[in-house]
Formats: sequence, C-alpha cells, structure tokens
Amino acid sequence: MNKTNKVAWFVFGFLAIGVGLYPLMYVFADGEIGLRLSKSEELLANLAWNIGFFGHICLGGLALMVGWVQFSKRFRNANLKRHRTIGKIYVGAVLISGLCGVGIAFYATGGLIAQAGFLSLGIVWLYFTLMAYRAIRARDIDKHRVFMIYSYAACFAAVTLRIWLPLLTIAFGSFIPAYRVVAWLCWVPNMVFAYFWVRRKGLTLG
Repeated sequence: MNKTNKVAWFVFGFLAIGVGLYPLMYVFADGEIGLRLSKSEELLANLAWNIGFFGHICLGGLALMVGWVQFSKRFRNANLKRHRTIGKIYVGAVLISGLCGVGIAFYATGGLIAQAGFLSLGIVWLYFTLMAYRAIRARDIDKHRVFMIYSYAACFAAVTLRIWLPLLTIAFGSFIPAYRVVAWLCWVPNMVFAYFWVRRKGLTLG
C-alpha cells in the first residue's frame, strides 16, 4: 500500500469510527441536542419514535464502525472466521438500524422531500445488505463483494451527511432547505462512487 492509499485508508477509518461513536452524544446528553432540537415535544415523548431513533443511530453507528475493516484485503484474509463474525454483526446491525430508519423517515424534519430521501436511503441500504447476505449464503463471492460495496456506501451516508449539512446550512442560510437537500446528497453520490468503484475493481453481477 503506497503512502496515498495509507492516508486515504486512515481517513476512511477515522471518519467511520468517529461518526460511528457520534450516537453516544445522544445517549449520554443532558437534555436534547442535535436533530432532536428540531422535533416537537409530542414526537420526543413518543415511545415508538424514540425506540426507532435510538435503534437507528446506535445500530447504524455499530455497522459503520465494524463495516470499514471488512474492506481490508489483508485483514479479511488473515482470519476468515473473524471476517464472517464481523459480517454477521454488520448485517444484524443494518437490519435493525435500517428498519428503524425506514420507520422514522416519515417524521424527518423538512417535510416530504426529506422524508422521501431518507426513506429511499433506508430501503436501498436494506436491499443491498440483504442481497449481499444472500449472495454469500450461495457462495457467490463476487456478487457478495459488489453488494457489500453498495451496502457500505449507503451506510457511509452517516458520514457524508455530517460533512455536507453544515456546508449546505451556510450556503442556504437556513437549516430546513439544507436538510431537504442533504437527505438525498448524503447517499446518492455515494452510490455513484460505488458504481465506479465496482467497475474499477472489474466486478460484475453476471
């Protein structure tokens, strides 16, 4: 691995772990912070929504933290049993976080545009993760790799959202329009990047 790749890998891991730990701020916060400040008191008091919210961010954070190491060929090949165990943790975390995300997407700040963006992200994330699991169960390693690249690209939306949102808020001068745009911008470019990454790797679904 050359110096440039080492730097990219370090940044990739740093962002995945850093944002993966971010939900702890919500868990241990003394009062409401972050996105919860934009929610109504009625919604914040809703038990089902809170279960969905914390299930989504906590399990999503776990998926983000464990998923990135799976892309290291050296790490993967050094211990296949460990790779499978981490993979099962990732899939389980995604299933819970993704389903919770789909549920709370209907209450996303910013109205229909933001709701549609986050709902689509949840569905895409679940779809590619389940297809990756199905592929590995069928021992189709190439398909598994392709679907996992797309799955983690969707997972990494948690990172890109936190990069884009402050920039968009400054650009628009307001949080709401920025949040409507970031609901799509946080994941659609990731999927485009994944597409070209898959092509660069010479992987196919055929």
